[in-house]
Amino acid sequence: MSELPKNTALVRDQLKENQASFTAAERRLAAVLLNDSLVAGLQSITKLAENSDVSTASVVRLARKLGYEGFSDFQDAMREEVAARVKQPLAKLETSDHADSADHIVSRFARAMSGNINETLNRLDLAEFDAAAALLSDLDRNIYLLGGRITRSNAHYFFNHLQIIRPGVNLLDSSPSVWPQSLLDMGQESTLVVFDIRRYEKQLERLARQVVAQGGSIVLFTDQWGSPIEQCANHCFRAMVEAPSSWDSTLALNFLVEALVAEIQSRSSSADRIRALEEVIGETNIFRGA
Repeated sequence: MSELPKNTALVRDQLKENQASFTAAERRLAAVLLNDSLVAGLQSITKLAENSDVSTASVVRLARKLGYEGFSDFQDAMREEVAARVKQPLAKLETSDHADSADHIVSRFARAMSGNINETLNRLDLAEFDAAAALLSDLDRNIYLLGGRITRSNAHYFFNHLQIIRPGVNLLDSSPSVWPQSLLDMGQESTLVVFDIRRYEKQLERLARQVVAQGGSIVLFTDQWGSPIEQCANHCFRAMVEAPSSWDSTLALNFLVEALVAEIQSRSSSADRIRALEEVIGETNIFRGA
């Protein structure tokens, strides 16, 4: 199945952005679709209407209100979006095999990564960026970071920089079995920074919802389709992740991370902290080979 064009509005975004124009029935239908990440839209129009407690006519009206010719057209868009979000690494590899063998992988990667960063920038809300930077700069808040199977390294990279800039920064263990101990300390003065890209990890969503239930805040880094954690996140950054590989690229995610690190550092008195750290290193033999 073909990829969604990068300039095509996602159905999930259309449903969220047009809420104000929906009737009560259309809002119920939109809620069912969004709560199930559009999977509910893959069933028959009759079943979808029944599960949403609306008429089939309401389903058609919503589709047309969003610019689709009818339910079939609307469902095709949802099907492509769902397929793109759950695409298996093997399927991605099979797609890349059709590339011109004369076009070197380095060249293909360079073009793809340049496109990813540019498109991520085009979609970036600068007000959202500034608000997240302010939240992460607040020394009265404790910061916790966590990534998924692929994005764990992104969380670790962000952690390495933040712990130098400010105190109160914690990297959660990758094992969910030890999360409850950290959850005990996550309240209104806590922020969880979570990385979650397609093949979204359910345990990350459960943790995020628990943090919110305890009064904490969520900063989410995700892909262009959007993790289900978006529904409870205070701030969300979407980055383009497609790559000519069997794996998604997190380069655009790290671009956002490094930009945030620079902004957070500019808002803090990190110079004194870094100077003190250098003095500690200089006065000890912990990091010396001798």
